[in-house]
Amino acid sequence: MPTRRTVLEVLIGGGALAIGGCASGSGPDPAAAWRNPGAGERDPRRWALAHAILAPNPHNRQPWLVDLPGTDEIVFYADTTRLLPATDPPNRQITLGCGAFLELLDLAARERGLRADITLWPQGEPQPVLDARPVAHVRLAADGAVKPDPLFRQITARHTSREAYDLSSPPAAADLARVVAVAPSPLTAAAVADKAGVARLIDIGARGFAREMTTADAAQESARLTRIGPAEIARHRDGIALKGPFLEGMAAIGLLTRETMGDPNSFATRSAIDMFAKTIAATPAFVWLKGPDNSRATQIASGRAYARMHLTATALGLSMQPWSMTLQEFPEMAELYRETQAALGASPRAPLQMLVRIGKAKPVEPAPRRGLAQHIRA
Repeated sequence: MPTRRTVLEVLIGGGALAIGGCASGSGPDPAAAWRNPGAGERDPRRWALAHAILAPNPHNRQPWLVDLPGTDEIVFYADTTRLLPATDPPNRQITLGCGAFLELLDLAARERGLRADITLWPQGEPQPVLDARPVAHVRLAADGAVKPDPLFRQITARHTSREAYDLSSPPAAADLARVVAVAPSPLTAAAVADKAGVARLIDIGARGFAREMTTADAAQESARLTRIGPAEIARHRDGIALKGPFLEGMAAIGLLTRETMGDPNSFATRSAIDMFAKTIAATPAFVWLKGPDNSRATQIASGRAYARMHLTATALGLSMQPWSMTLQEFPEMAELYRETQAALGASPRAPLQMLVRIGKAKPVEPAPRRGLAQHIRA
């Protein structure tokens, strides 16, 4: 779940530019999916899927496709046209987003008294990259033993906040403990709240952002997925949403282009790196998550656990933002990837799956969503 939405904040000193939320404009409403999801749906599968598409996912690619055979089945695929080959070459982070999707699907099914029987990788686990084989087969069955999960109520309230967090009011230790406690065994989750540990991760993360922004392929991938202004945001309803009067004015007169955003040596990129360092310094704590290995099954489980952690944080009035840059596995990030793993006691065989900043922040708008129809295969 990317932090590149801050890329052009520096152009107005962090004040007049709003980043990452929805906007009004011509075309479909990019926030419509967040309001009363599933309203009017009679098929419980479609109702549950309307909640699942609100899951967090990297670069807001929403890489989810489903078939609906029969009356109670869902066959779930990763959309291979929506991968991130430059920043996520092994598709690990996309797989995490698929896990988050399955967790929200399960929560929604429970709300209707349904048990979601999920079989992962029914045609085999794809390696080294995702392919056309399904991620999961899901069957929904009525089950009187199934109880609603309180976290369901947080699905439409959960949003990723890339704002500066309040350093004067850090998360309580008890709240951090509640967030990490929802990760099930054999996953391991923990919080970092001591000053030295937080400072070390801030330093590594700031260097990681700079490395990503000065790596041509990675920077250009983000630039291609940037949606500038309400009209583009409404037309695409995915990717990196940038809006605000100043930004839109710059784009209108040609001073802001995808070419300059994707240029590692541009003034905008250098300024963004400086501004980002200031924003990330306003981080009071981190949480992290890892599993016993790096299998696709562990990646799915980690995505599901992260979704529960974020929903729990939302219920506690806390904000979260995945800190994905130095966990990316492209060659130019390798040194910082190793440094991050070592800092938190992870290993190549059992690497970190998630590193997330956490704290209190002002409310943010929901990220755009494409709507349920775009995820169901004909």
